[in-house]
Amino acid sequence: MPASTSEAVRVAVLADSDTRWKWGALTARRLAGTTAVPAEPAGFVLRGRATPTARQLAETGAAATAPREVTGAEFLRAVRDAGTRGEGYDVLVLALVGGTVRAVLQGLADLGLTRRPVIVTGYVGVVYEKLTDGLLLRHGADVVLANSRHDAERFRAVYEGVGAAADAVVEAALPFLGGAPYTPLAGRDTLVFAAQPSVPATRAERAYVLRRLIGHARLHPGREVLLKLRSKPGEHTTHLEEYPYQKLVRDLAPPPNFRLVYGHMGEILDRTDLLVTVSSTAALEALHRRVPTAILTDLGVREALGNHHFVGSGLLTSFDRLDKGAVPEPDGTWLARQGVASDSPYEAAFDAARERVAELLARPSLPPITPYYTAETAPGYLPGILARHRLDVTAPEPRDSGLRRIVREAARGAYRHGVQRVAPVVRRLGEL
Repeated sequence: MPASTSEAVRVAVLADSDTRWKWGALTARRLAGTTAVPAEPAGFVLRGRATPTARQLAETGAAATAPREVTGAEFLRAVRDAGTRGEGYDVLVLALVGGTVRAVLQGLADLGLTRRPVIVTGYVGVVYEKLTDGLLLRHGADVVLANSRHDAERFRAVYEGVGAAADAVVEAALPFLGGAPYTPLAGRDTLVFAAQPSVPATRAERAYVLRRLIGHARLHPGREVLLKLRSKPGEHTTHLEEYPYQKLVRDLAPPPNFRLVYGHMGEILDRTDLLVTVSSTAALEALHRRVPTAILTDLGVREALGNHHFVGSGLLTSFDRLDKGAVPEPDGTWLARQGVASDSPYEAAFDAARERVAELLARPSLPPITPYYTAETAPGYLPGILARHRLDVTAPEPRDSGLRRIVREAARGAYRHGVQRVAPVVRRLGEL
């Protein structure tokens, strides 16, 4: 524990994708507030199928220093060794999928540190699938951040419903909201579609969305229509993308006012007059800045698409209506429950989280890590999760030679090639 409130608090962030790195690094900054938490935490990204490229990390704009790529065991060693040197981390932000959070919690408990870090985790955006399982896998962290009042109520209901402690749930907000409020600009008319890697999932549905965007651009030649992409071919994000829009558009002939774009979402929103998406978290970013926003119903309002989260928002609409010039009006009550476009200061949304972390840091000691999923509560489930992650800090640490890095990158490229090229072909053959 820091000797005083003025002593710098050491924070580390572990993430497993570009979007979670953005969430984790910015969450660390939001938790800092007016305290002595440094603006630049120690950054780590897990080596795996979704390991972000340098370009993806830079595009997040989350930190000036690139995070270090590690395995789970290497991260645990770093935590252990920092403590041995007397430079132990005070706070760990785990920006990971639920199963990995549970495995890291086990690894941290097994380290047997004299003074363990405060463990913070949460969700990178809209929680529309695997709510119960994901929450129970995260149980055991000291702080489970909820991005809105709506999420906080759901999270507590799940924990209390299974008889687990719910005091770790703390209402906050998405850490990357902000930016200047929307102001129309004379002569500018820009529609931005926020793409998602796996929503919609099928080739036919993604081709449909692409055709409608191009059709909208033709109907409105004075409007700039931008398809905002998350990754370039060969890169991966949190979710797998089998049918990249970059490849689907090759078979079409879009007009000059239709373009594919990359970049930081905050900067894209600076010049957006209408944000359209199926269920991207970008919708919440846009709404917070009061940018006109539309959630598509063309493919249905379904849990698999995630747009069911926006029921009651007033934002649900279709391409047919957008083609006619209709723009949805958001429901104020729904916005308030989602923690966006609030009249209260945005920075105040993290007050409760900062207070919770400060209270935990001030304790003489922290209690043992006690997750809900244990060998007693989930003997047929937990062992498989832990085995997949293989977080054995006693195993010999491999030497990261140049040859090893080359082989690793080649294997990663082969995997991505299989996902985006081979798998779709095999699937089509299976349908014959």
